[in-house]
Amino acid sequence: MAHYTGPKNRLSRREGFDLFGKGNKLRRAQVPPGQHGPKGAKRSTDFGTQLREKQKTKRLYGGIMEKQFRGYFEKARKVQGKTGEHLLRLLETRLDNVVYRLGFVPTRAMARQLVSHGHILVNDLPVNISSFQVQVGQEVSLHEKILNIPAVKARLENTEIKPPVWLSKQGSKGKILSAPTRTEIDSPVNEQLIVEFYSR
Repeated sequence: MAHYTGPKNRLSRREGFDLFGKGNKLRRAQVPPGQHGPKGAKRSTDFGTQLREKQKTKRLYGGIMEKQFRGYFEKARKVQGKTGEHLLRLLETRLDNVVYRLGFVPTRAMARQLVSHGHILVNDLPVNISSFQVQVGQEVSLHEKILNIPAVKARLENTEIKPPVWLSKQGSKGKILSAPTRTEIDSPVNEQLIVEFYSR
Protein backbone atom coordinates (compact mmCIF):
# COMPACT_ATOMS: atom_id res chain seq x y z
CA MET A 1 0.00 0.00 0.00
CA ALA A 2 1.35 3.42 -0.96
CA HIS A 3 2.09 5.94 1.73
CA TYR A 4 3.74 9.34 2.13
CA THR A 5 7.56 9.23 2.19
CA GLY A 6 8.37 12.95 1.97
CA PRO A 7 9.57 15.40 4.66
CA LYS A 8 7.71 14.73 7.91
CA ASN A 9 8.65 18.04 9.46
CA ARG A 10 6.75 19.81 6.69
CA LEU A 11 3.55 17.92 7.50
CA SER A 12 3.88 18.52 11.24
CA ARG A 13 4.34 22.26 10.66
CA ARG A 14 1.32 22.31 8.37
CA GLU A 15 -0.88 20.82 11.09
CA GLY A 16 0.71 22.78 13.94
CA PHE A 17 1.76 19.86 16.13
CA ASP A 18 4.07 16.84 16.12
CA LEU A 19 2.32 14.18 14.02
CA PHE A 20 5.06 11.60 14.26
CA GLY A 21 6.02 11.48 17.92
CA LYS A 22 9.62 12.53 17.41
CA GLY A 23 9.46 15.39 19.88
CA ASN A 24 11.98 17.52 18.01
CA LYS A 25 10.14 18.25 14.79
CA LEU A 26 8.45 21.52 15.64
CA ARG A 27 11.07 24.18 16.19
CA ARG A 28 9.03 26.34 13.79
CA ALA A 29 5.60 24.99 14.70
CA GLN A 30 3.79 28.27 14.16
CA VAL A 31 5.34 28.88 10.74
CA PRO A 32 3.61 27.06 7.85
CA PRO A 33 5.89 25.16 5.43
CA GLY A 34 7.23 26.91 2.35
CA GLN A 35 10.44 28.52 1.18
CA HIS A 36 9.34 32.06 1.94
CA GLY A 37 7.30 31.49 5.07
CA PRO A 38 3.66 32.51 5.56
CA LYS A 39 1.98 34.58 2.84
CA GLY A 40 -0.30 36.39 5.26
CA ALA A 41 -3.35 35.37 7.24
CA LYS A 42 -6.03 33.50 5.34
CA ARG A 43 -9.68 33.45 6.31
CA SER A 44 -10.66 29.98 7.41
CA THR A 45 -13.79 28.46 5.87
CA ASP A 46 -15.88 25.53 7.06
CA PHE A 47 -14.61 23.49 4.13
CA GLY A 48 -11.00 24.41 4.91
CA THR A 49 -11.39 23.47 8.58
CA GLN A 50 -12.95 20.13 7.68
CA LEU A 51 -10.27 19.41 5.09
CA ARG A 52 -7.47 20.19 7.53
CA GLU A 53 -8.95 17.81 10.12
CA LYS A 54 -9.18 15.03 7.54
CA GLN A 55 -5.61 15.58 6.37
CA LYS A 56 -4.32 15.74 9.94
CA THR A 57 -6.02 12.45 10.82
CA LYS A 58 -4.70 10.68 7.73
CA ARG A 59 -1.18 11.78 8.57
CA LEU A 60 -1.48 11.06 12.28
CA TYR A 61 -2.34 7.42 11.59
CA GLY A 62 0.66 6.75 9.38
CA GLY A 63 0.16 8.65 6.15
CA ILE A 64 -2.94 6.80 4.95
CA MET A 65 -3.71 7.61 1.34
CA GLU A 66 -7.02 9.22 0.33
CA LYS A 67 -8.59 6.18 -1.36
CA GLN A 68 -7.99 3.96 1.64
CA PHE A 69 -9.12 6.61 4.12
CA ARG A 70 -12.33 7.16 2.15
CA GLY A 71 -12.83 3.40 2.29
CA TYR A 72 -12.59 3.49 6.07
CA PHE A 73 -15.23 6.23 6.15
CA GLU A 74 -17.61 4.34 3.89
CA LYS A 75 -17.20 1.22 6.01
CA ALA A 76 -17.83 3.22 9.20
CA ARG A 77 -20.93 4.84 7.70
CA LYS A 78 -22.55 1.44 7.14
CA VAL A 79 -22.34 0.56 10.84
CA GLN A 80 -25.20 1.60 13.10
CA GLY A 81 -24.16 4.33 15.54
CA LYS A 82 -21.84 7.30 15.35
CA THR A 83 -19.92 7.26 12.08
CA GLY A 84 -17.02 9.29 13.45
CA GLU A 85 -16.49 6.97 16.39
CA HIS A 86 -16.59 3.90 14.15
CA LEU A 87 -14.04 5.57 11.85
CA LEU A 88 -11.63 6.12 14.72
CA ARG A 89 -12.16 2.56 15.89
CA LEU A 90 -11.15 1.25 12.47
CA LEU A 91 -8.03 3.41 12.54
CA GLU A 92 -7.12 2.38 16.08
CA THR A 93 -7.39 -1.34 15.33
CA ARG A 94 -5.04 -1.22 12.34
CA LEU A 95 -2.14 -3.57 13.09
CA ASP A 96 0.52 -0.85 12.95
CA ASN A 97 -1.44 1.30 15.39
CA VAL A 98 -2.04 -1.62 17.77
CA VAL A 99 1.72 -2.31 17.83
CA TYR A 100 2.27 1.38 18.64
CA ARG A 101 -0.48 1.48 21.29
CA LEU A 102 0.96 -1.60 23.00
CA GLY A 103 4.13 0.43 23.52
CA PHE A 104 6.41 -1.92 21.61
CA VAL A 105 7.82 1.02 19.62
CA PRO A 106 7.95 4.81 20.13
CA THR A 107 6.28 5.85 16.85
CA ARG A 108 3.68 4.62 14.39
CA ALA A 109 6.27 4.88 11.61
CA MET A 110 8.48 2.34 13.36
CA ALA A 111 5.46 0.12 14.00
CA ARG A 112 4.62 0.21 10.30
CA GLN A 113 8.21 -0.73 9.45
CA LEU A 114 8.19 -3.72 11.80
CA VAL A 115 4.92 -4.93 10.30
CA SER A 116 6.07 -4.53 6.70
CA HIS A 117 9.26 -6.47 7.46
CA GLY A 118 7.29 -9.40 8.85
CA HIS A 119 8.37 -8.95 12.47
CA ILE A 120 4.84 -8.89 13.90
CA LEU A 121 2.76 -11.98 14.59
CA VAL A 122 -1.02 -12.17 14.95
CA ASN A 123 -2.10 -15.35 16.73
CA ASP A 124 1.47 -16.64 16.13
CA LEU A 125 1.26 -16.12 12.37
CA PRO A 126 3.35 -13.40 10.62
CA VAL A 127 1.36 -10.53 9.10
CA ASN A 128 3.08 -7.92 6.95
CA ILE A 129 0.08 -5.73 6.12
CA SER A 130 -0.01 -2.54 8.19
CA SER A 131 -3.72 -1.98 7.57
CA PHE A 132 -4.66 -5.47 8.82
CA GLN A 133 -7.66 -5.09 11.14
CA VAL A 134 -6.96 -6.76 14.46
CA GLN A 135 -10.10 -8.27 15.98
CA VAL A 136 -11.14 -8.51 19.62
CA GLY A 137 -9.46 -11.52 21.20
CA GLN A 138 -6.58 -11.71 18.76
CA GLU A 139 -3.03 -11.74 20.13
CA VAL A 140 -0.30 -9.51 18.70
CA SER A 141 3.32 -10.35 19.45
CA LEU A 142 6.87 -9.52 18.40
CA HIS A 143 8.98 -12.03 16.52
CA GLU A 144 11.76 -13.30 18.77
CA LYS A 145 14.47 -12.19 16.34
CA ILE A 146 13.78 -8.50 17.00
CA LEU A 147 13.60 -8.63 20.79
CA ASN A 148 17.22 -7.48 21.06
CA ILE A 149 16.83 -4.41 18.85
CA PRO A 150 17.88 -1.59 21.25
CA ALA A 151 14.78 0.58 20.72
CA VAL A 152 12.44 -2.40 21.14
CA LYS A 153 14.33 -3.85 24.10
CA ALA A 154 14.28 -0.51 25.91
CA ARG A 155 10.52 -0.20 25.44
CA LEU A 156 9.88 -3.72 26.72
CA GLU A 157 12.00 -3.08 29.81
CA ASN A 158 10.25 0.21 30.60
CA THR A 159 7.55 -0.68 33.12
CA GLU A 160 6.08 2.83 32.99
CA ILE A 161 4.77 2.32 29.45
CA LYS A 162 1.16 1.20 29.77
CA PRO A 163 -1.25 0.36 26.93
CA PRO A 164 -4.79 1.83 26.85
CA VAL A 165 -7.48 -0.04 28.74
CA TRP A 166 -8.81 -1.79 25.63
CA LEU A 167 -5.50 -3.61 25.29
CA SER A 168 -3.62 -5.98 27.58
CA LYS A 169 0.13 -6.51 27.46
CA GLN A 170 2.48 -9.08 28.93
CA GLY A 171 6.10 -8.93 27.85
CA SER A 172 6.33 -8.99 24.07
CA LYS A 173 2.70 -10.03 23.61
CA GLY A 174 -0.54 -8.11 23.67
CA LYS A 175 -4.22 -8.70 23.06
CA ILE A 176 -7.28 -6.66 22.14
CA LEU A 177 -9.70 -6.98 25.05
CA SER A 178 -12.51 -4.91 23.54
CA ALA A 179 -13.26 -2.46 20.75
CA PRO A 180 -12.07 0.98 21.88
CA THR A 181 -14.72 3.54 22.77
CA ARG A 182 -14.31 7.23 21.96
CA THR A 183 -13.33 8.07 25.54
CA GLU A 184 -10.57 5.46 25.35
CA ILE A 185 -9.03 7.00 22.22
CA ASP A 186 -6.76 9.93 23.05
CA SER A 187 -5.98 11.03 19.50
CA PRO A 188 -6.40 14.82 19.08
CA VAL A 189 -9.02 14.44 16.36
CA ASN A 190 -12.41 16.05 15.83
CA GLU A 191 -14.04 13.21 13.94
CA GLN A 192 -17.29 15.15 13.41
CA LEU A 193 -15.47 17.52 11.06
CA ILE A 194 -14.38 14.53 8.97
CA VAL A 195 -17.96 13.24 8.83
CA GLU A 196 -19.12 16.68 7.71
CA PHE A 197 -16.39 16.81 5.03
CA TYR A 198 -17.44 13.54 3.43
CA SER A 199 -21.15 14.31 3.85
CA ARG A 200 -21.04 17.46 1.71
